[in-house]
Amino acid sequence: MKKVCLLPILLLLINCYQPKRDCTSFKTGTFTFTTELEGAEITTRFRRTGDLEISEFKGVVDSASVRWINDCEYILTNLNPKNRNEEKPIHMKILSTTDNSYTFEYKLVGSTKTSRGTAIKTN
Repeated sequence: MKKVCLLPILLLLINCYQPKRDCTSFKTGTFTFTTELEGAEITTRFRRTGDLEISEFKGVVDSASVRWINDCEYILTNLNPKNRNEEKPIHMKILSTTDNSYTFEYKLVGSTKTSRGTAIKTN
C-alpha cells in the first residue's frame, strides 16, 4: 500500500522537472560543435552575432543569416548556397543550457527528422 501512495508523488516530481534554459547568453559568441560523420569525429567552429553566423566545417568557411523566432529558437538560412539542398533553412531549438554549453535539436524546415547536438561556448 505504501508503494502505491508513493507512486503518484514520484510521478508528480518527475513531471515538474524543467531543464535549465538560459538561451539569451548563447545568442552571440564563438562555439564548437563535434559530431560523428562517416565514422570520424568532425568539429565545426562557428561565431554567431545577432543576425549572422559564420562557420568553418572541414576547412570551408560559410555564412548564414540568423532569424530568431524566440529566445530559444532560430532559423538558419545559408547566404551562399551551392546546391538545392543548401538552400533549405534549418530550424534550431535550444533544449537545455549549462554555464558554457547548450544542447540543441535541429532539422530542415518542413522535415520531421530531427538530430541533436551540444555546442560549447569558447568565447
